[in-house]
Formats: sequence, C-alpha cells, structure tokens
Amino acid sequence: MLNEFRHNYALTKQILPHIFFHSTKKGGEALKRNLHAGKRLSGGLRLQVFTDDELNEIHLATLEVLEKTGLFIGDDEALDVFGGGGAVVDREKRIVKIPPYLVEDAIRSAPSKLVLAGRNPANDYIMESNRVGFTNFGEGVFIVDPYTGELRETTKADVADSAKICDYLSEVDVYERAVGAGDVPQQSVQLHNAEAWLSNTTKHGFMGPGDGYLLKKIVKMAGAIAGGEDKLRERPIISFITCPVSPLQLIRESCEIIMESARAGLAVNVLSMAMAGGSSPATLAGTLVDHNAEVLGGIVLNQLTRKGSPVIYGSSTTAMDLRWAAASVGSPECALINAAVAQLSTYYLLPSWVAGG
Repeated sequence: MLNEFRHNYALTKQILPHIFFHSTKKGGEALKRNLHAGKRLSGGLRLQVFTDDELNEIHLATLEVLEKTGLFIGDDEALDVFGGGGAVVDREKRIVKIPPYLVEDAIRSAPSKLVLAGRNPANDYIMESNRVGFTNFGEGVFIVDPYTGELRETTKADVADSAKICDYLSEVDVYERAVGAGDVPQQSVQLHNAEAWLSNTTKHGFMGPGDGYLLKKIVKMAGAIAGGEDKLRERPIISFITCPVSPLQLIRESCEIIMESARAGLAVNVLSMAMAGGSSPATLAGTLVDHNAEVLGGIVLNQLTRKGSPVIYGSSTTAMDLRWAAASVGSPECALINAAVAQLSTYYLLPSWVAGG
C-alpha cells in the first residue's frame, strides 16, 4: 500500500509540475524554489547509499522495532494519545508499541510539501520533492568574540547578531537559532532567544522551544508579529525542533513540543541525534533503524494529535568518535549517514532536514 501510494504520488508531481508552480504564485511573483538533488535532471548531485529494496528492508525492520520493542514515552498525555490512537501502552514501564498500520497511516497523512514563510514574502521557502536548501548550524554555547578574539559564552546580543548575519546571507534559506543567550534566566531562556532572533531576521526561523509551555508562549510572540495566531497558521514564520533521546525515547519535553506544534498548526522537526557505536548500533543500517523508529514514532504522535499537521523528518545522526566519546559532526561518516537519511525521507515523501558532512 505504501509503495503504491509513493508511486502514484510521484507520478502526479512529474505530470503536473506547472500546477505546483503556479499554485504558489502570489502577486505575480513565484515563491522561492531551490535546486533539486537526486532527481533525473541535467544538474544536481546524488549520493544513493541504499537501493529501493534496501530502503524497504530498513522500513520493515523499523516497523518491527516499533511494534515489538516500542518506544519509551516520558509524558502522560502522550501515552493517552498513543493509546487512543490504537497503540499498545504499558503505563507502568511507559512503553508504547505501535502497530504498523498506525505508522504507515501517519506517513501518508503528513504533508510532503511545506511553505516556510518569512516576514518578508521574498524569503518564503518551499520544502518539497528533493529540493535542497541551506541553513546555519545551531545551538552554539561558546563564541570567539569578533572584536576581542576572546572565547566566551554566548549572550542574547549574539543571538540577535547571528540572525542579522543569516538574514544578510543569500545562501542561507532559513534561519536556525545559532547560539543561545547565556546571560538571561535559564528558566525563560527560550523566550529571550525567540525575542532576539524574531526581531532580527526576515527569513523563516527554527528553534527548540524547550517544552510545551514555552512553545505556547513563543507562538503568541510570533502571532503578534504575524497579525494574529490565525494569520500565523496561514503564513508560519516559525517552526520548532525537538530531539528524541537515543535509543528509542521520546522524553516529556519532546512529546509536549510534538503535540503543541500540531495543535498550533506549525511544523515540528523531529530530529534524531543517534550516535553509531554509542547510543545506536555501530552499523549504518542498524543506526538508521534506530533513528527511523525515533523519528517515525514522533511523527505518529504528531499525526495522532492533529492529522495532517506539518512535520519534518530530521537528522543530526552521526558516528561516535571513539577517542573522545563525542559526536563526529562534519565528518565523512556524518555525511554518509545523512545522505542515507535523505533517501529515507524521500522514500516516505516527507520533507527532510539533515546535518551536512
């Protein structure tokens, strides 16, 4: 069923490209569309790590993990949502086992195309069908001061400055909160972070909101900019990020963010950060099964909360550096894993966000 759906949907996109193009024109100007990768076109780059048959094997293995092993769920309301949707819930152990039909239904109901609005409509960005865009790296806690050369903790002013820089750079399509404010009360740090970057970029922005309570406050802030929360849903200038804890855990904060994003009608990037050889199997295929189970579990929770909610298949999964027991970000292994993740998201017809090598 899933393969048939993928085939028919892909044919529709190939046959009706002009409908997709003209449907997103506004005021005579087309929304921004970046280049494709992985399509049979005259340009672009493709790294095919797995065949379609191998992707199907990873999918089937993931369904087995979700049905037989399950996920640890750290939030009581999320347990209720899973149970109400048809999953098997063990409340004492907080383990949820998700039947395959729920997983595949969630994959089908999640939209394959997202319009990420900027405060300036010229910066609207479309995520669809293999188009490749770029964002800055995120979540830095130290910075080399550009004036003194001193290595210091980041501040709220640095959050604002990073947004200004990314707003200027045409190569950066959307902004991810680059650094965090270390000079404000940490209980409300994400509210300070949101105020700093929302005020200093005209591009769409992503951030981790901390938890569901803070997410709702940030939605009110973004709604004030957009002209109301109803207008924010029409032109979403913000999306959220949350990371499962490997292996196979959706902690309370992640569950809250996934559910509240769905209720707000805003996209959430469910981004696994598994480390091969550390928090996930050493093999590429094994790590991808763990990664896939975490992300698809988050997508199921998102779609059970509000069917059709925008969601992004995310990854910062990489290998563990055995010398330092740290993530090998920016490495060949990271590039290889995330090329495979991009293949998986294409297999599912879901927009993806992956770390570069």
